[in-house]
Amino acid sequence: MKHIFIVNPAAGVTDQTEFIREGLEETLGGTDWQLYRTKAPGDATAFVRSCCETGEILRFYACGGDGTLNEVASGAMGSPNAAVGCYPCGSGNDYVKYYGGKDAFLDFRRLVQGEARPVDVIRAADSYAVNMCHFGLDTTVAKAMNKVKNMKLIGGKHAYTTGVIKALLSPMNTRCSVSVDGEEINGGEILLCTIANGSHVGGRFKCAPYSINDDGLLDVCLVTTVSRLKFVRLAGRYAKGMHLSDPEFKDYVTYRRGKKVEINSPEPDFAVSLDGEIKYGRKITVEVMERALSFIVPEGVLPYRSEGV
Repeated sequence: MKHIFIVNPAAGVTDQTEFIREGLEETLGGTDWQLYRTKAPGDATAFVRSCCETGEILRFYACGGDGTLNEVASGAMGSPNAAVGCYPCGSGNDYVKYYGGKDAFLDFRRLVQGEARPVDVIRAADSYAVNMCHFGLDTTVAKAMNKVKNMKLIGGKHAYTTGVIKALLSPMNTRCSVSVDGEEINGGEILLCTIANGSHVGGRFKCAPYSINDDGLLDVCLVTTVSRLKFVRLAGRYAKGMHLSDPEFKDYVTYRRGKKVEINSPEPDFAVSLDGEIKYGRKITVEVMERALSFIVPEGVLPYRSEGV
């Protein structure tokens, strides 16, 4: 079995290539491993696909943020000989928060000795998401994040906060209808909607506290339009994942679980974010692909999530 570490040099604040190389040499020594440094957006997906064609048993590790993990996972989809892991050195690293955070994933020994477990994947607009599909206010945030994520003061771990500030200065409503397994769950306008496989978005927002990433279901949380003042007042509790249990949210939040979500908009350039990648379309169907990816969980790590419905 070969371990291939795919490093995105643009992820995070500084290029981690040499640090990762030194860590692998110390941990794996002469074990069969390879380090590949990506050259451009989409390169990781193409590289992984080409490697999978050999039929060799491979383990790929995405060294970057959620976008890098998305690219690596997209390349491995449909290849039973491939498993995907993550060395989270990007700005957000949201997916690993489902497992309690990034510390165990940054331990090379625990990572390479980890167990490959089948997890669900989100499919939308002919693309995939490992962690999250979201739209409305969150897509405005994602667009802003993509512009500032590599800036020192307002990017990195502050990129989501910068995006939220940008979104608060934009219109606070998005026109669309959302249906979950055939049931329409909104009245035409929303503030935001998350379709989750993981638990967190934006670095610290626990938008899907009850999500289970291998149950064959998507967690859909739709927030109706609210005033800017109300949003600011409730944002802290939303970040902590309290919005599905706090009675003050009951008039603003609709929560469902399902296998298929249909989004219809009167706007031809309606946007959704898939692990930070923006896709456009007037009608978008989001579906769960049950246990479609083998994800490498570091040795000794279990999912960390709230108990709920």
